[in-house]
Order: sequence, then structure tokens, then C-alpha cells
Amino acid sequence: MRHLQNLVRINTTNPPGNETEAARYLDGALRAEGYEPAILESAPGRGNLVARFKGDGSLPPLLLFSHTDVVPVEAEHWTHPPFSGDLAHGCVWGRGTLDMKSMVTMELMTMLLLARGKIPLKRDVIFAATADEEVEGKYGLGWLAREQPDLIRAEWGFSEFGGYSLPVNGRRVYPCQTAEKGVCWLKLRARGKPGHAALPHGDNAVARLAHAVDRLTRRRMPLRVTPTAARYARGMAQVMGGVRGLALQALLNRVTHDRALDWLMAREPEHARSLASMFHNTATPTQLNAGQAPNVIPSTAEAVLDGRLLPGFDRSSFLAELTPLLGPDIEIEVMEYGAPLEMPVDTPLFHAMTAGLRRHDPAAIVLPYLLSGATDAKFAAWLGIKSYGFSPLKLEVGEPFGELIHGHDERVPVRALAFGVQVLYEVVRDFCSSK
Repeated sequence: MRHLQNLVRINTTNPPGNETEAARYLDGALRAEGYEPAILESAPGRGNLVARFKGDGSLPPLLLFSHTDVVPVEAEHWTHPPFSGDLAHGCVWGRGTLDMKSMVTMELMTMLLLARGKIPLKRDVIFAATADEEVEGKYGLGWLAREQPDLIRAEWGFSEFGGYSLPVNGRRVYPCQTAEKGVCWLKLRARGKPGHAALPHGDNAVARLAHAVDRLTRRRMPLRVTPTAARYARGMAQVMGGVRGLALQALLNRVTHDRALDWLMAREPEHARSLASMFHNTATPTQLNAGQAPNVIPSTAEAVLDGRLLPGFDRSSFLAELTPLLGPDIEIEVMEYGAPLEMPVDTPLFHAMTAGLRRHDPAAIVLPYLLSGATDAKFAAWLGIKSYGFSPLKLEVGEPFGELIHGHDERVPVRALAFGVQVLYEVVRDFCSSK
């Protein structure tokens, strides 16, 4: 808890980041236990820390990676100051307590416990606490993967998000991230005839763009079933049971899936939105730009879309699915692209995660999960590292989680953090000491 509080008190809001200060704090904690970490700055103030616990080298390493930067805050809306690390009501409060300085702390404690126990391992364990995940990652794990790949090269990896409990029908489900969507940021451009706004005409770029965006937001892309989403839906359907369970099962049926999703949307909109994202490519309008004066019809109008694509899709197949929804005469420019990821589930590491959770929560139901967002796992994938989102937290009914991430009053229960430290340490220890 003390390490988490101290990390929260270091303001690493990105931009500008200031992650070097957090790296120096971690460096001190690790050196006190005999490590010799390296702090590597990708730019002034953009510090990345890497440390290694040596195994016998008979098996490839495991990488524990996490980011120390956090998103901005609106401090006036917080119950406790966002960089106070206050302990109140059984929780540590502050920006980053969930995303993701709690995971930094769990990984740090795993390294410290390995050193204290002098645990003999067959794999090295590498700890990388990096900069810039909340913006682009180019100063953090992306930079390490390009400039210092040998420092972090591994077979397997752990990072965010997964292993936290969800109360479902009186039981605890632990979604563990095995897949994440790719990113395809797009600029749409419509062209038309310029002129005086007092003389309207039908060749208006702004109107053409508005119609395209309206068409996009009124229609879903086709439902697609990935292996991860299928296993998640089947598992959740068994836990839920009843009509809700049948509706989830119906998502996997090509004949009934649209009606099933509409039924869930009407009754459980929050859950259904998450499911809709898990089963569809999406493109969300986020920015609009047109014209320079209120009395001039501009010749061009532009919109930015945040596109998220499922595993199995690439840039071309995503655009092929999106383009018909926009209608004619809309130009599309790809601004940024990152491929989706999907990892196998029937692996020794996923089995170790399941066993670790059930050791400390025998009733745990562990399911693979597809994250709609993106993480630094995409950079680890450049090096062939197979990564899972695994930052275990045992939350009780009524304890908020998802709505606090990037939100006001972010906090983590101390009890949940202690659970996470123990589970993560044991999973790492057991996996890295076995064949």
C-alpha cells in the first residue's frame, strides 16, 4: 500500500508525463532489495525503468509491463485530492490507483518478494515500468521495443486489464484479457461547391459529411464472432442462466443475434454496449471541422473517426466493411493503425492464472475476455511476446471499478490490492519455476 500511495503522489499526468520521477522511486525500492535497474529516458522526463530477476535461463523470460503515466484530472470534482494517495474508507484514493499504478505496485512487490525469497526459477522475470501509454506509447514500451528490444524480449507477458472480479448472479466472474481490438483512426473528407451561405444549394460539403456520419451512427457493422468472444459469451451465459443467458447464447447464432442484442440493449444497456463492442467493429465520430466563417459554404468538411477492429481484421478488411455505411463521395484517410491481438487460451500461463485465482477464491469463474480498447501489448507483440491482461483484484458487490477508470474519485480497496499482490506473485513464481 505504501508504494502505491507514494506512486500516486508523483504527478505523472500525460501530457507532459514526468515519468522519470516515478522511475526513480521504483529504482530506489528495487535497489534496496539488491536489484540493479536501468532507467532509460526516451526524451527528457520520459523515463522507463527495466529490472530483471535472473532464473537459470532454461526457459525464455516472462515480462511484467505496466505504465506509470496517468490521464488528466478535474480536481474540483474529487472527494480526495487526486494526487494525495489518501487512505480513506478502506481505499487508496488518487489518479492511477486503478489505471494503472496498482498494477505497477503489484509487479514491484512481485519482484521484491522474489528477491527476498531467493526463489529458483527457470525463467528470468523482467519488470518494465514505462512512460506514455495513455497517449501513444512512443516514449514508453514502443520506444523500448524499437531501441532496446533485448532488455524486454520475452516469451510471455502480463499487463492490464484483467483478473478483476465482477459480481454476476451471486457469483464472481474474473475476466482475463486474452485479446484486444486494433486501432484505426480515420479522417473523413467530403467535398462540395463553395459559395455564399445566403444562397444555399444541394452540393454542400458540410451536409454531405453530416449525412455520412448520421448513417454511420444509425447502423451497426455486421456481428462477428471471435474465439475469445465466443468463449466469454458461453461462459457468461452459464453463469447468468435464465432468459439473459439464453440471449447471450443467441448472440452466437447468426439467425437470432441482432434480435438478441436489441433485447439486451433494452434491458441491460451497460452490459450490452460492452458486448456490442466485443462482437462488432466500431467507428465512432470524435471530431468535426468545416468552414472559416458563418456566411461562407466551405468546399470541404472533415470528421475524425476512432475505429476499433476485431481480431481477424486488418486495415483493408476494416475499411471494406466501413465504406458502404458512409455512402458515396466520402474520402477516407488512415491517420493511425495498430493491429488487433488475440492470444490462445489453452496455455500453461492461462492455466496458471486460473489456478492462482481459484487458490485464493475457490468460487472464481475465470473467462477469457476481449478488450475494446488498446494497451501496450501491441508493442510487446512486435517482439513476439504473447501477453495477457492480468491485474487481479477481488472486488466486493457494490465496489465500483470500470466507471472509476479515467473518471472522478478513482480508488482501489486495500483488501483487493493485497489479494492482487498475493495472486500475481504466486502465479509468476509457479509459472516461472515449472517446465
